[in-house]
Amino acid sequence: MRVKYLAIAGILALGLVPGAATAQVEGTATSGWVGTWAAAPAAGVAGTDNGYPNFSIRNIVHTSAGGREVRVRLSNAFGRTPVLFGRVTVAVAAGPDTPQAVPGTMRTLTFGGDREVTVPPGADVVSDGAALTVPRDGDLLVTTYTPEPSGPVTYHPLAMQNSYFTRNGDKAADESAAAFPEKTAVWHYVSGVDVRGAGLRGSVVAIGDSITDGAYSTWGANLRWPDQLADKISARLGVLNAGISGNRLLLDGGNYGVNALARLDRDVLNQSGVRTAIVFEGINDIQQTPHQADPNKIISALKQIATRAHDRGLRVLGATITPWKGWGSYTPQLEETRQAVNRFIRTSRIFDGHIDFDAAIRDPADPQRMKPEYDSGDHLHPGDKGFTAMADAVPLHRLRHE
Repeated sequence: MRVKYLAIAGILALGLVPGAATAQVEGTATSGWVGTWAAAPAAGVAGTDNGYPNFSIRNIVHTSAGGREVRVRLSNAFGRTPVLFGRVTVAVAAGPDTPQAVPGTMRTLTFGGDREVTVPPGADVVSDGAALTVPRDGDLLVTTYTPEPSGPVTYHPLAMQNSYFTRNGDKAADESAAAFPEKTAVWHYVSGVDVRGAGLRGSVVAIGDSITDGAYSTWGANLRWPDQLADKISARLGVLNAGISGNRLLLDGGNYGVNALARLDRDVLNQSGVRTAIVFEGINDIQQTPHQADPNKIISALKQIATRAHDRGLRVLGATITPWKGWGSYTPQLEETRQAVNRFIRTSRIFDGHIDFDAAIRDPADPQRMKPEYDSGDHLHPGDKGFTAMADAVPLHRLRHE
C-alpha cells in the first residue's frame, strides 16, 4: 500500500535558548492531574480551510510520567471555525512507530460526559478522565475523528516522529494498525496528555524553540533534551516540551508560533501540575531577520516570563543561549548580544537558578562554537550527543519542590 504524508511542515527552525540552572518540583505529593506529554500548538496547517472532514488521525505521543488515569487536551487555537470531534480515543501503543493498540487498552474519551465535543475557534478543551494504566517512558495513541468541515487545522509542525491517519471515517476506536494506512510527520489537534496516580509530584515545562523542539535529533528515538531529562529524573515528575521551532521572545513567526510572551499562559502556566518552568529562548531573536541586537529588549522579555511564572507560584530556571558561530547569520556584533544576555541569565536574581547550556556544549578551544561532537552539522542545533550533554547540565535537585 502506498504511504502518503499529511501536512509535513518543513520547519527545521532556527532558534533556541540554553541555560544551566536548576528546578524544584518534587516535595509534596499531589492527588491532582500531572502533565506527562505536551506539544505547543504553532499554527494552522496551510490549505486546510475546510479542515479534515471524515478523517481519523492517530497521533503517537511519548509519555514521561505514568499513572492509572488519563485525560487528553485538544486545541483549536488557530482555527477560524468550530471543530467537531465526533470521537476521541486513547490507547497504549503496541510498540514504537506503530498505530497498533495493545489489545484491551482502547478508551473512548468523554467531555463533560458526552462523547462528542465542539471546540470554538481559538479554544482548547480537556477530556474527562479515563481509567488506563499509562506507562512511564512509553507511547500512547491519541486518535481524533472529525466528521465535518472546519479549519484551519491546528498543529505542531515538528514532531520528529510518525503519526498515522485515514480519510475513511470513524476509525478512532479501531485497535488495528491496518485502519491507518497513511503517515504524517506532525501532531494534529492534540496538545497535551495528563495522568493521575499515587505518588505523582508535578511537572516541569520547558519553553523554547527548535533546540527544545528536538530539531536534528534522531527521528522517532525521543532524544530531545527534555526527553533525556525525563529519563534522568524521578518517575514522579512529568516533563513537558513547549518548544516550537523558530520561536522568538519578541516577534510572532507564522508557522514558528506566536511569540513566547503571548503563548506563555497556554503553553506553560496552564499546564497540569506544573511546578517549574525552564526558559530557553532568545537565539532566534538574535539570529533571525529582523535581528534583535539590543540585549536589553531580550532581557526585558525574560524578566516578564519570570515575573508572570512567579506570580503563579512556579520556580523559574533561566537557560543560557548556546553557541552558534558558523551559522549563516552569525556576526561578532550579534555574538556580543548573546554574551550579554547570558551574563544576565547567570547573574540575575530574577530566576531561581540557571542552567548553563552554553558552558555544557561549547568548544573550549573556540567558545563561540559548539564542540564538534555535539554539533548536528549546522553549527546552531545540537545533535543527539549535544542533547545528552544539555540534559546532564540540569541540576536535578533543583527540580524538587520543597
